Amino acid sequence: MMPMINLLVLFMLFLSRETLDQTKNEDLEAELLKTDIIRMDSLLFGIAFNQYDAALFKKIISDDVEFYDDRYGLNVPYGGKIKALIGNYARPEKVIRKLNSCTITKLGDFGALQLGEHTFFANDIPQATGKFIHIWERKENDWKLKRIVSYEHKSFENNTPLNFNTSSFIK
Repeated sequence: MMPMINLLVLFMLFLSRETLDQTKNEDLEAELLKTDIIRMDSLLFGIAFNQYDAALFKKIISDDVEFYDDRYGLNVPYGGKIKALIGNYARPEKVIRKLNSCTITKLGDFGALQLGEHTFFANDIPQATGKFIHIWERKENDWKLKRIVSYEHKSFENNTPLNFNTSSFIK
């Protein structure tokens, strides 16, 4: 009976080690995913949006992107977004977006879900906050922003809902 108990204990130790190794791998995978998506968010907004890099913007956004806004439903079509981004060069004020917070979750083999909150600034003065949902698709080693849901836009000063389209920032 003793050898059977020893064998059972060894088997349980082996299983617990395998489970621990799997958990470590999942944690590492989650950290790598978070790093990738934060990097893509930084490229999308830190460079493409804030610095008006239309070529990078076009590279990051999927050709069949869908952009939903809490006030207007389905928003500007893809081609219009590129034109709107290029149009930022002519704006008298500098409009930028800063990420306040976000969480990132794996979406199976498809990609990732990013939930977050951000603030828009005009000439370094906070104008509005909003929340967003981004669905990122991974194709080989590239990430593409596939779906965007933008909601709960509020004026920074009095925390009231905004009655203007966020695309007014990118005329």
